[in-house]
Formats: sequence, structure tokens, C-alpha cells
Amino acid sequence: MDNLAAEIESMAGTLVEWRRDFHRHPELAFEERRTSAVIREFLESEGIEVRPCGRTGLRGVLRGGKPGRTVALRADMDALPVAELTDHDYRSENPGVMHACGHDGHMAILMGAARVLAAHRDTLPGTVVLLFQPSEESPPGGARLMIEEGALDGVEAIFGLHLWQPMPSGVVGLRAGASMAQADEFEVVVEGRGGHASQPDRTIDPVLIASHVVVAAQSIVSRFTNPLEPAVVSFTTIHGGRIHNIIPDSVTMTGTVRTLDPAAQRAVKKRLGEVCEATCRLFGATAKFTYKDGYPPVINDAASVELVRRVAASELGADAVETITPIMGGEDFAYYLQHVPGAFALLGIGDDRPHPHHSARFDLDESVLPVGVRLMTAVALEMLK
Repeated sequence: MDNLAAEIESMAGTLVEWRRDFHRHPELAFEERRTSAVIREFLESEGIEVRPCGRTGLRGVLRGGKPGRTVALRADMDALPVAELTDHDYRSENPGVMHACGHDGHMAILMGAARVLAAHRDTLPGTVVLLFQPSEESPPGGARLMIEEGALDGVEAIFGLHLWQPMPSGVVGLRAGASMAQADEFEVVVEGRGGHASQPDRTIDPVLIASHVVVAAQSIVSRFTNPLEPAVVSFTTIHGGRIHNIIPDSVTMTGTVRTLDPAAQRAVKKRLGEVCEATCRLFGATAKFTYKDGYPPVINDAASVELVRRVAASELGADAVETITPIMGGEDFAYYLQHVPGAFALLGIGDDRPHPHHSARFDLDESVLPVGVRLMTAVALEMLK
């Protein structure tokens, strides 16, 4: 595969077509039926064995002409419940649903890698498993279901990437160990006693109490966790009341906790419940606190990270590879790494793209798609060695 770069660059237009087709037709978690059908037809046309896996997901198997190891490459498929606000001619045609995170690009990249590897199957020293996974955005996610249905059978290593707007286009970000956070969810229902807004003394005002809960909870990170261990506590929704002159009976709040260390996660989880209940009790109210553990942290295997770093430097240049600080976003790629060694990398797409992931105006730098294919393909070949 001496002409790998040129071969992949010649696919650039096709990669853009694939990505834009997925972008026009986004589908939510476990609803990726059209998406799955398009990918399945493509894999079969390339002579790749394919079967359903994880409800709407797919497991493709490309067997090389020589015996060797088995490695897996993964892309996620689902979109987000976001109403797109761009004016591109390839904007979403599914109202209220959008590929606002880059999964459309992930699928195009993995399809490109599949095409390149399939074209050279006779000299391929081993087997490449291609995982197109549903429901990365919606816990409990699709990775665990894929694993339960045999996605990792025989796999000795796994690699994935995420297109990443905060980084310059074409830059590869890597980190050994904990690189992405555990992403948990919580809900607090503050139960007070409603009444007329002109007589707050006759009420137990859940709006006021909820405000105190939000403020008090911020002390958990600043005073009850190790300052060297990252942690995030964010309240993201507050719902209570219906009209300006009535104090409601209750307020419901939800939010997220992000941690990298299991001990920090347990400490924040315990303390958050205590803060919510004690603050409400102080004002004569009660708190119904529920907590849902999310995806575990993404723990990259050090040897696999070094392999990817070496390949990326060789293919793209040493200046295109960076050691990143941990990302407090969550990723269910973590479940694969609990079973087999591997690495999850970031690939920058941020040049002239100011809008962040999950924004209704998010877009990616499509010139990076061939870079992603080159990286995925080269890493697979190196892993097979």
C-alpha cells in the first residue's frame, strides 16, 4: 500500500458525498434504519461480510488474504434531536433531527477505510472488523448491546476517532489513560408548598429553595473533591410553575456529573445527594434525589496510544500530533476498552468552524475526511502487524 495517501485523496469527493447524504437524512438513537441500510448495501458491494448487531447497528468482517490478528474499527451512527439552523444545501431533511456532532463524518471515514482495505484484501495480514454502532448519544448507548451481540468476538484491539471542532483541522489529539469522562445524570425534585405569590410567608417556596440547591452544589467540586482530579457538576434544566403570581408546589431540576476517577465519582454522587436533601430540609421542604450512572471513563491503553501516535506522525507529520488534556465529555467507546485494548483519538475539524458540537449551526471541515480515512487505515494495518 505504498500509494495509500494518493489512493485515499482520490476518494475525497466520494467521502463528501457520503457524509452529506447522511447529513441530509439524520436518524436518532436506535432509529438508524435508513442509515444502516445504506451502509449495509455499501459493505456488501465491497465484498465484506455483514450482519446486524445492536438492533440497528452493523458488524462487518473483512478477511485478509494472509493469516494474522483481528482488529476492530468503530464509527457511531446516530444524530441528535436538534433543529438545524444552517443554510447548507445538504442541511437536514428530517425536522428536529440533525447530525450536530460529526457522526455523519465518522461513518463516511469508516466506509472509506473499508473500501481501501477491501481493495487490498489479498495482501491484508489478518482480519478487520468494522463496527457501525447505533445510539452513542443516548445512554445506556449502543456499545454494550453491540458487545453483548458479539461485536468483539475474536477482536484483539480496537480503534475509534471523533472529529473535534475545538482542535485545528487535521490535528490528531491523543492521551493515554483516562481521556474522556464518566458522564452521569441526576434529577432533584424539590417538594415545597405552593400559594399566592403575594403571600410567600404562607408557602414553602420551592423556586427559592431550588436556587439555593444549585448554588450549594457548586461547593462540592471546590471543597469536597481533590483539586487535582477533574470534576463537573452542572444543573442544566429547571422546571417549576406556570404563571407569574402563583408559587408552585414543586420544582424539578436535572443535570450532569462528569468525573475521570471512580473515587471522585463516588464522592460527588454521595455529596450531591446530601447537599440537595440538607438544603431542602433547612427550608422545610423535601428533596427527591435520583442519580443514574452513565458511560464509564474512556481509558486508553498506553501501548495502543503510542502505536496511533507513531502512525499519525508517520502519515501526517509530527507537528500534526498533540497530547491532549482530558475531555469532560462522555463516550460509550469506553465499554469496548473494558474488554480489549485500544485507543480513541480526536481529529481536529475546527478551521473556520466556530460553532461547537451539539450546536444547531455545527458543521465540519470536510477536507479532513481523507485524513481520517488515512489514519484509520494506517492504524488498522499497523495493528495487524
